Order: sequence, then structure tokens, then C-alpha cells
Amino acid sequence: MRTTPRPVPPRSGHASRGPLPPWLGHALRAQRGPVPWSAVVRGALAAGPLLVTALLAGHPSAGVLAALGAMLAGINDRPGSRRAAVSRIGVPALVGAGGLVVGTWVGAQAGPAALIGAFALLGFAGGAVSAVGPVASACGTQLLVAVGIGAGMPLPEAGWQRALLFLAGAGWLLVLRGLLPSPGGGGAYRFDGERAAVAQVYAAVAGLVDAAGTPRAAAHRAALTAALDHAQDALSGPRLRRYAGSREERRLHAQYAAALPLAEAATALAWAGSALPARASEGLWRLADAVRSAQPCGPLPAPARSDAALRALDEALLHAAVAFDGPVRDRTRVAPTPVPVSAADDLPRDARPKPLHARPKPLHARPRTPVTALRRAVGPAGREYGIRVALCFGAGAAVAQLLHNGHWYWLPVTAVFLVKPDLGPLASRVLCRAFGTVFGAALFAGLAALLPGPGGPVVLVALGGALIPVATRHFAAQTAVVTVFVLSLVMVGGEPQMALARIGETLLACAIVLCVGHLPLPLPGRGGGAVRTRLSTADEAAHAYVLHVLSGSDDRAGRWTLRREAYRALAEARTAIDLAAAELPPLARHTAGTEDVAVTLEALVDTTTSCAVHLDDTGRVPEQHAERIDALLAELAA
Repeated sequence: MRTTPRPVPPRSGHASRGPLPPWLGHALRAQRGPVPWSAVVRGALAAGPLLVTALLAGHPSAGVLAALGAMLAGINDRPGSRRAAVSRIGVPALVGAGGLVVGTWVGAQAGPAALIGAFALLGFAGGAVSAVGPVASACGTQLLVAVGIGAGMPLPEAGWQRALLFLAGAGWLLVLRGLLPSPGGGGAYRFDGERAAVAQVYAAVAGLVDAAGTPRAAAHRAALTAALDHAQDALSGPRLRRYAGSREERRLHAQYAAALPLAEAATALAWAGSALPARASEGLWRLADAVRSAQPCGPLPAPARSDAALRALDEALLHAAVAFDGPVRDRTRVAPTPVPVSAADDLPRDARPKPLHARPKPLHARPRTPVTALRRAVGPAGREYGIRVALCFGAGAAVAQLLHNGHWYWLPVTAVFLVKPDLGPLASRVLCRAFGTVFGAALFAGLAALLPGPGGPVVLVALGGALIPVATRHFAAQTAVVTVFVLSLVMVGGEPQMALARIGETLLACAIVLCVGHLPLPLPGRGGGAVRTRLSTADEAAHAYVLHVLSGSDDRAGRWTLRREAYRALAEARTAIDLAAAELPPLARHTAGTEDVAVTLEALVDTTTSCAVHLDDTGRVPEQHAERIDALLAELAA
């Protein structure tokens, strides 16, 4: 019996294009999925108990800082493994603690003009760093938020004390993340996040095989890419040892590696466009169930071996059965070892992929070096975003100083969240933030009247912490929950109702970000830097993959590494393009035509994957594949 749920394909950027304008359609669309009950429980047990402890000890301001640390950590508490959560939650928390120290010093020592200049410089640094990746983006955001809170929130603690209390709140949530099991994880709770991620990969492969020959195949191929990306992140968190520490972990790494040739064969079957019998995916669903339940997979039904792709799927299933039920090696090395790199001499010098200085890891990913991160930060995307964040953060601080508000941090901090492009298109962010703040302030006023006394705000903080993991699915909902949360903390800190003031400052921040977001910056490309950077990365990754396959190399691990990088880069580019397409016309026009390039690159990588499967089967490039690859390369060149 199939117990693993079918993967839900991601919604295409075209899906929202109807009678509503794209920017308005995006604002009304929310993510779907099951409630993350484990994260809800962690959120309820994080900020609320910390606040109660501080109140009982007679230090409410200490509880406010610890609760803020737990709240920001809760926003970064996403599905995945405990090991990956260490960097996803811990690194931004450390940066935020440093921001509190800096902000406290700047707020105490700098005059208004110097403070605005410092905010602008820090805004540029935080924005530029955000272009490096998701964790770096969270670091940049927490840095600026903490700087604003440290400078604008009047608290009795010194800067270093604020940092320690902030870290205590985030660290407590991280402890809960490591101790509490995830419901439905299966097997030992230690690897429930990794197990669920790997199981979803097999389910996504099965879903793609089922969708072969139907219009749903493209969406299921995108779902497979997302599942592989998530599993790769879940398995590749920080570690203290060079080797996987247990048989269970080594088994999971082997099962993930066994899914890569299955994904390759399934992509080739989807590219062929022929419908397949239900029996073709039966073994894949059994493997998904076996991963989820931590049980042997047992006998697997082999599909028909009528063509190269089905033969590849059959052989990959046999190898997967060994990874599931066979012996596990004593130690699986995690650290890479040096190995020569396949040449890319046929590419122009500026389009050649960066050298692969190490043998691919078991997770088939090349680690990013500090030089790579620096290049992203100072590249067009980093500079463009850094300038916009600097203008918004500095302007927010300047307006807040003119208003002479004792708690003036709200305006620049709101601007920091509003300017983040990964939270949605600009107009959508502004609408959601304005509506969420108004609704959250009104909700807080009503709940505060129903829950008077010192216990009321504590209840609201605990409730807000529990709702944050669910509210992150829509920016308006997240804004409403965070508004209730922060206003409750402000009341605990001794300040009366500030709902109307927060609404006014939020609307001012919306106006600032709308104006800055539409400024024509003097940068190469005149806007759309993030989209063009990601599309350029995807183009380089696709060309490197094509060259490796057409070279006839028998290095399958290297091929899977390049294929993973190509599909991952394409997924990131597609996400950026879909968000840019939902901007208002003055911004959307900067990325016109990029969607067509992404479609061509996706077709090129899919065709190359099918070509690789046929090369393994016959040892030669089929004429149909060669003609298609040549046509796609010519289209990209044109």
C-alpha cells in the first residue's frame, strides 16, 4: 500500500496571471501545506517561558530581549534537519547579537547626522551580503534589525548584556529544535528531518514518472528539483567530524546518492514525452515508504526495459535496493579530496565554469569559497540591493529622528523588512505590510482589552511565537503576528498602547520603500541585477553540464554534481524571474525576456540529461539529441 503522499508540484509563475494584475495576484496568494506542528510547539515553548522567567526574576527588559531573539530565530526555523538548523538559526543569531552591540554604541555615541550615515553604511553592507545566499540574507536582515533595536529601543542593559540575552533567546529555540522530535519523522528522531527530505525525493521521482507524457511533467520536474535541493540542504549541515557518525546517517547518505540516477532516468523519461504504465513507479513509491519508515524496501518490481531511459531506471532501482537493504560501509568520508577537473576549453574565457578543485562530496555539491561569496556580494545584484537597503534604512532613521519618538526603531526596521526582495514583489510587500500592521494593531488592541494585567501580554507573546511558523506562508499574516508579538513586548517593557503610532510609522516606511524601490540606480543593466546574476549563473552551470556530458566522460559522480548545480541554479533563476514579473510595470520591464531564456536553459539541461542516459546505454550521442542541443545552444547565442 502506498503511504507516502504524492509531491505537490510548485505553482508556476503563470498560474497567477489572470484578470488581476500580477502584483495584486501575488499579494492575494499564500503558500499551502500541512501545519508544521513541531515548529508550532517550539514557538510556543520559546519566547513565552523566557518572558515569564524574566518577569518572575524582576527583569522585564531582559525578557523582552530574550523574546526578541527567540522570535527572530522562529522566523528562520524552517523545515529541514537539525544539523542544517544550526547554521540557519544560529549564524543569523550571532550576527544579530553583534548588531545589538553596534546599534547600542551608535545610538549612545553618535549624533543624528552621524547616526543616519552609520545606518546607511550598515544598510549597504547588510544588503550586499544578502545576495550571497539564504543564510547570508537572514544574517543581513538580523544585523540591521538588531542595529535598529539597539539604537532606538530604550533599555537599561548595556550592549554586551543585550547581545547575551538576545543569544539566550535564539539559543533556547535552537535547543528546542535539537531536542524535540518532529511528528511523523519515522525511525529514530535524531534524523527525522533528513529522513523526511530523502523520502520526499523518492516520492518526487515517482511523481515525475507518473506524470511522464502529460502536461503535468514540467511541474513535477520542478518539484523534483525542489525536493533534491531540500534534501541536499538537510544532509549537508555543519558537522564536527569528517565522517558520518552512525550507520543510520551513512544509510541516509547512501539512499540520497542512490536517488540521483533515478532522478536522471525519470527526467529522461519525462523528456521523451511518452506515457508510462503505473507499474513503472511502483518500486519508487516503495522506496519512498521505506525511507520514511526506516524499514527495508524488500523486493522491487522492475519496469519494462524497452528503451534506454527505462533500462536506466531499472538499473538505478537495483542499485537503490542495495543502498536500502545491503551492508553499509564502516565510514563515509565527508571531506573532499583533490582530483583533476574536466576541461572546458571550448567555452569563451568569461563563460568558463570555475574549476572544481575537489572530488564531489557524497551530496554531489561543490562548497562555496569565501571568494565566491565575496564576488556575489560585490557583484551587480549585491550592489543594487545594497544601495536600495542603504537608502531605505538611512531614510527611515532620518524620518524617525525628525519625529522625536522615544521608540523610533520601528520605522527603519520596518523598512528593512519591506525592502527584502525574497519576501515578494515590491508592491505586494507594501500592501501586505500595511494591511498586516493595521490588522495586527487592531487585533492587539482587542486582545489586550480582553486579557488585562501582566499575564495578558505574556499569553499574546506565547501565542504569537506559536503562530509564526504558520504565518510565514504569507507576508501579511507574518506582519500581523509579529505586530501583536512586538506590541505585547513593548507593553511588558512598561510602555502603554502604541498601536496608532506603529500604524503611522509603518505607512511612512511603505512610502519610503516604494519611492526608493522605483529609483533608477546608475548601475550596469539599469535594474534587475538579481535576476540577471542568477540567470548568468544558471547559464554557466548549464554550459558546464553540457560540455561534461558531450565529452563522453565516465565520471558519473562529476556529472551528477554538475546536473545538480544546473537544476538548482535554474530553480533560483526561475524564482527570481517569477517575482520580478509580478512587480509594477516600471520595475518588471527591466527583466523582460528573461523568462524565455530560462525556458531555453531548462530545455537544454533536460535534453542533456536524456542524452547522458542514452550515452550510458549505447555509448554514442543520439542524432535527435545532438540536433536539439545544437538548436538550443544557437537560440541562446542569438
